[in-house]
Amino acid sequence: MIRILLAEDDSVMREYLTRALERSGYAVTAVDRGTAALPLITEERFDLLLTDIVMPEMDGIELAQKAQELAPGMRVMFITGFAAVTLKAGNTMPQARVLSKPFHLRDLVLEVERLFDVDAANELI
Repeated sequence: MIRILLAEDDSVMREYLTRALERSGYAVTAVDRGTAALPLITEERFDLLLTDIVMPEMDGIELAQKAQELAPGMRVMFITGFAAVTLKAGNTMPQARVLSKPFHLRDLVLEVERLFDVDAANELI
């Protein structure tokens, strides 16, 4: 089962995304900020870090950078209502997909599926 670490400071959005992803067959661990995600990355294995970009204490870009140092194989997907932030991040932005808010839950699930289908297809080649 694919394990997702979700970092989202908005509690309603966090619960909404968690339920949708779990209903789609993913194991989800959700936290309310990046600083809460880091210890989990060192203690457990996750396949995907799904993170908001704009959060208190540590933004999603910094979280993704630190996560890739701690768990280099973990994939990253950003969810954000501030797409311009990703453009300003430039070269400091880790290799990741970006899904801009608002989005339909179906779009999120499809993006997660695509992320892992592409990787599975590449492993077969």
